Amino acid sequence: MVPPWCAEIRKTCYTRDVYEPSDDSFALCDALGSVLQGASGPAPQLCLEIGSGSGYVICSAVRLLHALGVHPAHVMATDCSAAALEATAGTLQAHQVMTVDIEGADLVQTDLVAGLGDRLQGCVDLLLFNPPYVPTPDGEVTLGTTITAAWAGGWKGRRVIDRLLPQVPGLLSCTGHFLMVSVAANEPEVLLEALRGYGLRAEVVLTRSADEERLSILHAWQDSMLKTNS
Repeated sequence: MVPPWCAEIRKTCYTRDVYEPSDDSFALCDALGSVLQGASGPAPQLCLEIGSGSGYVICSAVRLLHALGVHPAHVMATDCSAAALEATAGTLQAHQVMTVDIEGADLVQTDLVAGLGDRLQGCVDLLLFNPPYVPTPDGEVTLGTTITAAWAGGWKGRRVIDRLLPQVPGLLSCTGHFLMVSVAANEPEVLLEALRGYGLRAEVVLTRSADEERLSILHAWQDSMLKTNS
């Protein structure tokens, strides 16, 4: 059953060049609900999705926070595709969750968080990432405007993932959460160990079979959270 706070598919915008909501999107949202509904500590105030595509996930995140009585001060999404950002804007507007200025700070066309690192350092309370995780030849990994950029992940599907993970600890606030989609070919346990090596606590919070893939949603957070809440 789809949680009532999830974005509505009929109000979600996408084109042939924008990744449409799929099983991985739904799994990420289910994991997000599990994490946030069971979380303690300060409510998230800055939420960021990297690679927002249609905007389904970030829209669902905002709707979930609203359902929990939280109104984040700042919601951001990045994507390397202008078409994806236009779709994200349309999805957020169709759900009437906020006013979106595609020329401003809310939606940013960039590679991951390029150009935003200093501004976001230690500030992100909720970081969401559904990466291009499909194993492909490295030559297919692209920052282009076609749909290939949304799924082609290169070696073990990790070329993009491996560029982001070292940046995650610096982005998260002391009570921040990071949730990311992975599949078996990405070697989720290796990714967890990498996150732990960067000083984070990390676990698989949800696993699910989808078509021929085994999805794992990874959850990481600052180790200081446990010390603060203990």
